[in-house]
Formats: sequence, structure tokens, C-alpha cells
Amino acid sequence: MSDRRQLPGVRSPHILTLVIATATGPLAMNIFLPSLPGIARHFSADYALVQLLVSLYLGATAVLQLFIGPASDRFGRRPVMLTCFSVFLVGTVAALFAPTIEILLACRVLQAFSAAGMVLSRAIVRDTVRTEETVSKIAYIVMGMSLVPMIAPAIGGLLDEWYGWQSTFVLTLGFGLVSISVVYFDLNETNKTLSPSFTAQFRAYPELLRSRRFWAYALTAAFATGSFFAFLGGGPYVATEILKLSPSEYGFYFMLISVGYMSGNFLSGRYGARVGLGPMMLAGNIVTFLGMIVSLALFGLGFVHPLSLFGPAAMVGLGNGITLPSANAGIVSVRPRLAGSASGLGGSMQIGGGAALAVVAGALLSPDSGAMPLLWVMALSAVAAICATLYGMWVDRVAGPLGGA
Repeated sequence: MSDRRQLPGVRSPHILTLVIATATGPLAMNIFLPSLPGIARHFSADYALVQLLVSLYLGATAVLQLFIGPASDRFGRRPVMLTCFSVFLVGTVAALFAPTIEILLACRVLQAFSAAGMVLSRAIVRDTVRTEETVSKIAYIVMGMSLVPMIAPAIGGLLDEWYGWQSTFVLTLGFGLVSISVVYFDLNETNKTLSPSFTAQFRAYPELLRSRRFWAYALTAAFATGSFFAFLGGGPYVATEILKLSPSEYGFYFMLISVGYMSGNFLSGRYGARVGLGPMMLAGNIVTFLGMIVSLALFGLGFVHPLSLFGPAAMVGLGNGITLPSANAGIVSVRPRLAGSASGLGGSMQIGGGAALAVVAGALLSPDSGAMPLLWVMALSAVAAICATLYGMWVDRVAGPLGGA
């Protein structure tokens, strides 16, 4: 499905290519989550150290996005994506044979190069379709991609129980080979205005950071995903140590979150263009906040059950699915000629904030704490996202249409 309303002179890749490329990173992020307690036992390591497999991956992703976006503006989307996916494959193979937890952590840094799929897919969409169509196309890409994190934890949990945690990396390797193949054969170069130098793109960052609207979109995305990434950091511990779920049970309950996320992306793709960026972001953030209020109430009243955690967390997925396509479309549309740099910088802020919240959530949890610290971190992140969105809507009122301040 190529977009019939693409910009003249630029061929859009098949939407399935962008879905697969975008899904590579989320697969690497989610498929091994049910195995975290097992990996801790395998390496005789504390859970706080093993949890760095999540937060270090997110942190590396945040740093890499600062370079991936500008590199694609300078050298092109296609060569940068192929190079990053090659590094990802090397890291995945090395992870299969990691003798220590420290080596496995290093391999996760290499796997973070899969971030190119998400960063560059957003830039490619901005290269190939008009601004008003960007939200819908990003939403449909992410909706298709969300099938992967929806089923990945369930599959990962089963693989862990049947064959051990290394089997999840085998599946990740196979998916990575498919990704690099479809990118190689289908993705042509969509960036027709390469910047004259790599450093020139870094000099674009101050221009972006001076934009109040960029800050509004980027902080909305960062705090919205912060609720989800906090769950990634602390959810496996709550599920296995407090709720006593097996890896496969965790994976199947996690599907509720992904169904919510897919539903939110469908709603965003259907209504985003006509409703507008600000109202869509606000609606999604309110849904996320209400979900956390429900979960806090259920645990506070003594209903310690998996659905008290995963049911409201599905509302977090729904809220993220509604919010993020609009936030990401806004990030790359503030300065269209800097779409790659904007995608990289915005993505770095988004993932970096998520990594920090994942660390905080994991550090606050203990057998005596229960789930409440995790839920409070997620709820406060949702409140911050609402505030960032309201600030962006205020900028819209005082500065006029997108493209201003």
C-alpha cells in the first residue's frame, strides 16, 4: 500500500516495509521481558542489575537517536537504516553466547541500533506525504507494528519455559534478518535534499530547542511513553514476585496492553487528521491517567489480582496509541526541512525519559513495597504529559498554526 497522495517525485516504500522496520526495536524490547527473573537466576545476578537490560537498552536508544536522525539527513535514510540494522544483527548474535550479565548488557547496547526503524520511518513518512496526512500514516504504521509487542511477550514467555531465555534472541535474530531484507529490496532513498555536512545537522538542534511547540510535542511524547516504560521496568517484577505469575502468564496478560495500544492507534489513524494534534494528545493522556487512578484504587482497596495491574495498564496502552501518533507527527512537522534531526532529537528525549522512569520504577520495588510505587510513577508521568499537552495547546492559541513558535 503506497500512499496515493505522496509528494511528487518521491516514491514511498510499501507501508509493510515501514511496519516491519518499525517493529524490530519493539520486538527486541518486549520479547524477553518475561525472562528477566530467569535471566537473573541464570547469571546469579540481582534483579536491579538485570533490569538494566531494559533501561540500558532504552538509554542507548535515546543516545543513538541523536545521531541517527542527523546522519540520515546528511547521508540518506536508506544507508543509515541498513547500517544500523547490520549492527543490531551483530549484537543479537553476540547475545546468544554472552557468558556474563555484563557482556549481555553490552550486547543490548548494540541491539539498540534497531531504533533506526522507528526514527527513520517517521522521517520517511514526512519525506513522502503531505503534512496533513502524516498523523494518519504514522498511526497506521504503528498500529500494524503494535502486533509485534502484542504477541512478543506471550511468545517469549512460552519460549522461555520450553527452551530457555536464549531462544527469545534466536527469534529476534530471525526477525532482524527479515527486516534488513525488506529494507534492502524495497526502500529507495526518500531524502532528496541531503544536508551539506553532518555537523550542520547538529547545529539544527538549537533551532529545534528554541521552538516552544517542539518542546510541547517532545515532552508530551516523553511523559506519555514514560508511563509505559515505567511499566516495562517494574511490571515484570510485580507480575512474577508479587502476583506470582509465570513467564508465559505475564506474556499473555501483557497482550491486554498491546490490544489497547493498537486500538488507540486505530482511533488516531481514523480521527487524528480531523480532530487535530492537541485534542488527540489531550484525550490520550487523560485516558492513561484515568487508567492509573483505577489501578491505584484497586490495589489500595486490597484487590491484588493480575487484572488490577494489567486491566488499567491496557488503558495506558490505549492512551499511548491515541497520543503518540499526533505527538510524533508534530515533532517532525515543526521544522519539515529538519525532519530527520527532529525525529532523532524528539525520539531521544522520549526514550531517555522512559529509561529514567524505568530505572526509578525498578529501584522503588521490593517484596514489601507491593505494586504501589510503580503505579504512582506511572500516574505522575501521565499528569506531566497532560501538562505538556496543555502548554502546547496554549502555544497554538497564541502563536497560530503549526510552523510558528
